Amino acid sequence: MSRTMRQDSEPSNSNSNGAQHYSNGSSRSPPQKPTTSNTTNGHTPATNGTSSSYTNGSSPSISRTKNPTFYGHDREEITRLLIQTLSDLGYHGAAGRLGEESGYELESPSVAAFRHAVRQGEWLEAESLLFGSSPSDEGGGVSISNGHSPRHRGLVLGEGVDASELKFQVRQQKYLELLEKRELETALTVLRQELTPLHRDQAKLHALSSLIVCQSAEDLRSQATWDGARGRSRQHLLDDLSKCISPSVMIPDHRLAVLLDQAKQSQIAKCLYHNPTSRPSLFSDHMCDRSQFPLCTVLELSESLGEVWFIEFSHDGTMLAASGEDPTVIIYDTKDFRVRHKFADHNGYVTYVAWSPDDTKLITCSNDHIARVWDTDTANGTCLLKIDHHAQVVSTASWAPDGRTFVTGSLDKQSQLCLWDLSGRALYTWSSDHRVQDCAISPDGRRLVAISPNMQIIVYNFITREEEYSILLKVKMTCISISQDSQYMLVNMADNEVQLIDIETAEIVRRFLGQKQGEFVIRSAFGGGDENLIISGSEEPPDSRVYIWHKENATLIENLEGHTVGCVNAVAWNPTDPCMFASAGDDRKVR
Repeated sequence: MSRTMRQDSEPSNSNSNGAQHYSNGSSRSPPQKPTTSNTTNGHTPATNGTSSSYTNGSSPSISRTKNPTFYGHDREEITRLLIQTLSDLGYHGAAGRLGEESGYELESPSVAAFRHAVRQGEWLEAESLLFGSSPSDEGGGVSISNGHSPRHRGLVLGEGVDASELKFQVRQQKYLELLEKRELETALTVLRQELTPLHRDQAKLHALSSLIVCQSAEDLRSQATWDGARGRSRQHLLDDLSKCISPSVMIPDHRLAVLLDQAKQSQIAKCLYHNPTSRPSLFSDHMCDRSQFPLCTVLELSESLGEVWFIEFSHDGTMLAASGEDPTVIIYDTKDFRVRHKFADHNGYVTYVAWSPDDTKLITCSNDHIARVWDTDTANGTCLLKIDHHAQVVSTASWAPDGRTFVTGSLDKQSQLCLWDLSGRALYTWSSDHRVQDCAISPDGRRLVAISPNMQIIVYNFITREEEYSILLKVKMTCISISQDSQYMLVNMADNEVQLIDIETAEIVRRFLGQKQGEFVIRSAFGGGDENLIISGSEEPPDSRVYIWHKENATLIENLEGHTVGCVNAVAWNPTDPCMFASAGDDRKVR
């Protein structure tokens, strides 16, 4: 081992000339044009047996003499947004009075009826209101007749929406609820006569049919990853369906709050040194001052006896762990930066540490092939658990959000990725040909992401343990981290680049350039008051600096002096103090 921790140099058999995305056998169908409506501009006649017509939720019975615009915005749209927002805030009386005075309605009776039908599980009624009905409807549809016209049009769908996909979602919910009630014969009829004729993904249909054999409602909810009719499943369905209905007919939920958030994000994107201690106010334009940004070294910590390769703040910001070439792991108290703990049981360098969600425990990973779990909540800091399962370097670890289980990753070719409980019992081992260099569990507990020395990112469903997809890149990676909102992964590349990747789509969102990296393991991190910054170390002179970028626009904000000798190996931002970050270097110091 050289004086700086090197990347694994095993050659790759890949002939990739760029990123390749593997979806583990699944594919997505492109959206098709809607087939249920020939109306235009979001206007639709009233439905559900009414004889009057509504346009975009407005009532024609009140004459308006006011200017149709409000500072360049459509008065009707502004008013309807205010009605919705007043209702969201709980001011229902004020919302009603605004509707009466303005003559505008938030939404037409048919939209309100549709919401009610979905929330109450009235699936035939929901389909009829959404798609329209007539005596000749097929595939499970019904006609609604209450003495008026025997047929009516449905709600206007958004452009490019596939109506059959929406039908599938509604009928899938209907099918699952029938299974939950143990009405198996009726559920089977829905599967055969209503879901199958829609010709959707056969793999999905097969998965749904396999749920018939579930022995109980609890088993069904577990197997389907579904919380049942009494949970949030109906509301989730309504949320998904509402996104596909023309917004002029059915205003998206909390629309004004979304617009205000977009306005804030626009200002944040223009704020170069955005690092707030509190959320920006709506009452004034936002701009952070450079003088409030951490630019100078205020303290040097030198307890480590070797190069420092990894540092991590506890979640509450009160402790800082440092590890590296020295087998002893140092825990500093961030109030005065005195040493709180020294963990010295490893017989080799310590490559990685991971704080438990409640900060009472710390995992340390070493090249002695052992991972240890330490008690950080008491004065003596005892070792609670020793994992000696791996045959090679334990390179990484990550806690599940509940703090009761954790994952270790290794360069071992036999058991690269293992799930453990706090008693040391192996709960699961992922079968893979990829040695693991780094890994991270998303804060929402949905995904486990690992990177391998052979230039692959592997994304697993942490709940089902199944691989969702993998990405083959053309260069090696050195570290990975996941944002607190579980939307993005941050990956350091060995070609002087840091990439921000959308976990859901696997698409590169942004590239951050400038730092030097090629031979050694250099780590990056999310930073700032609301993770709006990206920070990374860099390799040895003539660089050896700390790089900070704006996450939203990838602008390099600062290029700060790093350590006096060798590489800046790792960086970490205090999660509770936006004005504090730390760096670790080959000079055996933490700054």
